[in-house]
Amino acid sequence: MPTETFEFQVEARQLLQMMIHSIYSNKDVFLRELISNASDALDKLRIESLRDDSLNAEVDDLHIEIEPDGEARTLTVRDNGIGMSRDEVVQLIGTIAKSGTAELLARLKEAKDETAAEGLIGQFGVGFYSSFMVADEVSLVTRKAGESQGTRWSSTGEGGYTVETVEDAPQGTAVTLRLKPEDAEDQLFDYTSPWKVREIVKRYSDFITWPIRMVTEAPKAEKASEAEAADGAEAADEAEKAEQTEAKAPEPETLNSMKALWARSRSEVSDEEYHELYKHISHDWTDPLETIQLRAEGTFEYQSLLFLPAHAPHDLFSQANKRGVQLYVKRVFIMDDCEALVPEYLRFVKGVVDAQDLSLNVSREILQQDRQIQLMRRRLVKKVLSTVKEMMANREENYTTFWREFGRVVKEGLLNDPDNRDTILRICSFASTHDKERLTTLARYVERMKDGQKHIYYMTGESRTAVENSPHLEAFQAKGLEVLILTDPVDEVWVGAVPEFEGKQLRSIAQGEAELDAEEEQGEEAKAEKERQRAEFAELLTWLGERLQEEVKEVRLTSRLTVSPACVVTDAGDVTPALQNLYRAMGQEVPQSKRILELNPEHGLVTGLRKAHATDADDPGLGETAELLYGMALLAEGSQLADPARFARLLADRLERTL
Repeated sequence: MPTETFEFQVEARQLLQMMIHSIYSNKDVFLRELISNASDALDKLRIESLRDDSLNAEVDDLHIEIEPDGEARTLTVRDNGIGMSRDEVVQLIGTIAKSGTAELLARLKEAKDETAAEGLIGQFGVGFYSSFMVADEVSLVTRKAGESQGTRWSSTGEGGYTVETVEDAPQGTAVTLRLKPEDAEDQLFDYTSPWKVREIVKRYSDFITWPIRMVTEAPKAEKASEAEAADGAEAADEAEKAEQTEAKAPEPETLNSMKALWARSRSEVSDEEYHELYKHISHDWTDPLETIQLRAEGTFEYQSLLFLPAHAPHDLFSQANKRGVQLYVKRVFIMDDCEALVPEYLRFVKGVVDAQDLSLNVSREILQQDRQIQLMRRRLVKKVLSTVKEMMANREENYTTFWREFGRVVKEGLLNDPDNRDTILRICSFASTHDKERLTTLARYVERMKDGQKHIYYMTGESRTAVENSPHLEAFQAKGLEVLILTDPVDEVWVGAVPEFEGKQLRSIAQGEAELDAEEEQGEEAKAEKERQRAEFAELLTWLGERLQEEVKEVRLTSRLTVSPACVVTDAGDVTPALQNLYRAMGQEVPQSKRILELNPEHGLVTGLRKAHATDADDPGLGETAELLYGMALLAEGSQLADPARFARLLADRLERTL
């Protein structure tokens, strides 16, 4: 197949230009990314060779090789791993960040510092392209294990790239960088220098489980000068020795220790080493927020090293998001993203689990049913949750970062992990009317409850502003009752699954009867006043119920309003409008349920409507007033009107009459 030339897409070209012109100063990390990719390729080949006995692949000496060439100004990183087919080269490399490139570019421009930019590069999986920070040209030669032909990809990072078929490519992948000139001011070092390569590998990749070997050229010039210094036959002998020495390839030097960090005690490993392992596993270029080590001994032994990231990945809520931790058996890599070990609501957790008693050819299907895996999963979950709880108590700043990034995900566990529900509730934080700036826990809410208060009150909404401006909140604020403000989509769902906390029932202030009277001692005079109002408004309530029967199931007086004339509430046990919309967005059919219109008997509009109805119940203007009253109640809570044009026309007519 002839050489083909492809053009980069506009967004991909922009991304490459950002790489070339360096969005951050630490350019050494390009080598870490290439080594990490090579390590992944070796892991994949080992797994594939276990699954497929017919795979014609060399697996006897799997390794990574680095070859610096100072004379040619090139650096090559090669592996004898799984390799890629021509189609995979075009798909995985040629298109650059095949999804999300536009989002990445936008977020890179918003990043306020270098650390934030590095984190985004890692999240979007474009580490390979960091090579263009140090190279004028990048070429890649690869052959997929089991195939006969290889592929060469090359680009200068400008307009496009070329792809061609090669016949003599070895198994695996070799990436060769034609390096830019050394520039100390721009922190472009001499990456053909063996000492610089050793330094980078030791700092970033010492823990890689495959040997990383460096091959260096024999010092030709030095040998030639030695030969020239000799005379006669002695010169011929020296020249012959020099040729033999030059022909003999130098012994490769292994640069990494290959020690499994999770198998070593915490005192033997530095934070920097843990952080580099995290970056290798997660492809995130920022340090983790927390490192969690767990070791189990006895009848079932395993070691684990888990990490809580400092920021959420861009695809955290995407169905394509990969979750799980790396699974090893006796330090042999088995699989990435072992979902059986981590529940979905902890899908952001990264790390390694190394089991001693599992089979090397265990499959994902077997893992789902394996009793030992389930035991490990339960213990890992408890360890993560207890770490968050300890972080909440002792490292508030870290906890605040964690909850800001992952709180919405953790709350999913309130729905699908009933065994740990109480623990999850205790590490949750919520906005509330108690403090505009600081979040609160349920435990602190309960501590602040008024004497005689039986419920934990909450309200869901699209934003804090929407909740604070809701008429449902009026009486609760007037009585000094704290209300949780829940604005995440998952909040609409989990509140229905959590019955209580520390004996206090969770109660929506926009659903069912407010029952505020039960929270305080009421005298006989107050009770008599309630009865008088019910009798006084009975005819109006009946008439409104009939007039609005297509829209509401009941009209009644309220105890939750102090300023607004009316509000709409959902009956106890009915599905809220927000939850109906959420289910419909998920493709589920939900029957529309009518709601309840509550009137404030102290408001002038309501008392005026009562008097007008008592004077002339047949006045056609009363019906329009009823429609306006109901429409205003819907708008006040942020709901949509069934017929906005009619509402606007009625309102305009009424305003015109007042002029």
